[in-house]
Amino acid sequence: MQEIVLKNLTKDYRSNEAYKSLRTNIEFSGQDKKVIVFASCTPNEGKSTVSLSLAASLAEGEKKVLFIDADLRKSVLIGRHRVVGELNGLSHFLSGQVELKDVITKTQEPNLSVILAGVVPPNPAELLGNKRFAALLNGARKSYDYVIIDAPSLGSVIDAAVIAKNCDASVLVIAANTISYKFARFVKEQLAKSDCPILGVVLNKVDMKQNKYYGKYYGKYYGEYYGDKNKKK
Repeated sequence: MQEIVLKNLTKDYRSNEAYKSLRTNIEFSGQDKKVIVFASCTPNEGKSTVSLSLAASLAEGEKKVLFIDADLRKSVLIGRHRVVGELNGLSHFLSGQVELKDVITKTQEPNLSVILAGVVPPNPAELLGNKRFAALLNGARKSYDYVIIDAPSLGSVIDAAVIAKNCDASVLVIAANTISYKFARFVKEQLAKSDCPILGVVLNKVDMKQNKYYGKYYGKYYGEYYGDKNKKK
């Protein structure tokens, strides 16, 4: 089996708490919400970071998780995590070049496996809409507690909506102060057309320094409280 070491999975206190909260919301969404696609309006909203960090958080919570990098057009994960050499990925499997066992990649987190995007194909949307992708997700439902999918930005291409047709639920990641309400609503409607329930929106890249109550009181209080409590023990 292929192996990869994912970078920067360790987060600071505030980030860890945020992902634990997101993890809890996902877990309370229902047992039938196992395959979840993450989409955004535009590139660089932090969708890949949010989806992978959630997958890692679920794995740390003793859930067996498969993370799929389904951005076949411009994956950021391969470069970000410094993948050396050519590993088989999703595009290799969807095009029939290899079998599923050849693309599932182990990570340093025992409960977290990933499928990288693979080489850029000439027909991403067509590959994502074929029967092999649907069969992959159906099989993963039986083998994993959660399947988290990182999809391309829906404001640019239709791939995320194609992926969502085979998913149990979706989450929209929006960067703070970058997307208009009108555009976000348009993207939400595009996602809804796939008949995939939208669990909610993750507001990313929030400047916590401007939020005096949460940024100072919550972070300082809980950070110091639990820190002092642990010291006393």
